[in-house]
Amino acid sequence: MNVVAKTETGRALGDAFAVARDRLPGKGKIADQRREAFEAYERLGLPHRRIEDWKYTDLRALMREVLPLAPAPDAAALGRAAAAVKLRAIDGVRRLVLVDGAFAPDLSDLGNLDKGLSIRPLREVLDAGEDALSAQAFASDTSNPMIALNGAMATDGVVIDIANGTVLAQPLHIVHVASGATPAAMFTRSLLRLGRDTGVTLVESYLAGEGAKAYQTHDGLIVAIGDNARLDHVRLVEDSVDAFNISSATVTLGAHAHFNTFGLTSGGHVSRYQLTVTCAGEGSNVETNGVNLINGKQHADTTLFVDHAVPHCASREIFRAVVDDRAHSVFQGRIIVRPDAQKTDAKMMTRALLLSDDAEADNKPELEIFADDVTCGHGATTGALDESLLFYMRARGLPEKEAQALLIQAFVGEAIETIASDALREVAIATAQRWLQARA
Repeated sequence: MNVVAKTETGRALGDAFAVARDRLPGKGKIADQRREAFEAYERLGLPHRRIEDWKYTDLRALMREVLPLAPAPDAAALGRAAAAVKLRAIDGVRRLVLVDGAFAPDLSDLGNLDKGLSIRPLREVLDAGEDALSAQAFASDTSNPMIALNGAMATDGVVIDIANGTVLAQPLHIVHVASGATPAAMFTRSLLRLGRDTGVTLVESYLAGEGAKAYQTHDGLIVAIGDNARLDHVRLVEDSVDAFNISSATVTLGAHAHFNTFGLTSGGHVSRYQLTVTCAGEGSNVETNGVNLINGKQHADTTLFVDHAVPHCASREIFRAVVDDRAHSVFQGRIIVRPDAQKTDAKMMTRALLLSDDAEADNKPELEIFADDVTCGHGATTGALDESLLFYMRARGLPEKEAQALLIQAFVGEAIETIASDALREVAIATAQRWLQARA
């Protein structure tokens, strides 16, 4: 029997689950699934550096405190959340707001839903005892302790269904807000199901209300993309500088489906985003791109796993990190090509820009190829700003910080340009510019 030594943090998580489980939604089979998920977490234990996938993000060292589960938001919390949502509002989207881990219908846009679009709070689905849907929402990788923990503790989220043949012109925007009422932990999980021949854009944002500081976010997203469907996905992490964010997404593509995702992390003290994409249908196409903009003592980890399980699929990964002060950026990208996945076309490129002597970036691209008729490649670089270009611009009267900002914008631009929507590309550019202006 494998015995995992529990740290104080690990024991505190066990206590937190024991206190919370009676208030979590769903009974019967769902309660059993939660218990099994927590047992899976306990078998694995809190991740640490001796586990290869967590080598650079040792939660035993980084996660010193376990916060209590966030209470249901009251009127004051909803007011602070509303102000945060308004400050970072994106025009033309349908907002779905989660405040302190609870769906907030009064802050969400649920009127006049398009034909073929269904949106429900996860809590409602679980309380209704919809076993098949609940099983899909909770079906996930129990070999990953933090995904298992998320499944055990999830309080709410959204369940989105898009019927066959439905193409939504209006993006959906899931907004996660920490209200700042008290330091607390939030566990959310959402399910997005795209039928055949569908199309939608999904935006996810992580925000802090006024006064929200050292909170903890644990989020999970399960996505099933049907045959000939397309999902464009943009993820923006602007948590408070003391926040902790562990988020996971599991995406499965049908035949000739297309998944385009971009993530930008500029907030949070410790963050890890782990994305698993499976090309399960022939002819599917994946684009996974992202940018980390971090400084101070921030730690930002992006871990991607693309699984080519069938023939004639393609994947592209472009990742950029800009690291200042004593911050630490981590990129781990693994592509696996299964024996049957002939004619796979997979490429991955990651580059990091260090702006100080104490900044750190770990890039680990990996290829595992078990098929012989494929085209695959990867690359990684780390360096500093080009001094000759800086000198050229300063010689023409540009202040040093402005010259650096121009070079940084050009550096991250290749990844940002992969966002399909012009409007959302502008949102990402504005987010990057806020980081640069704060640095000036």
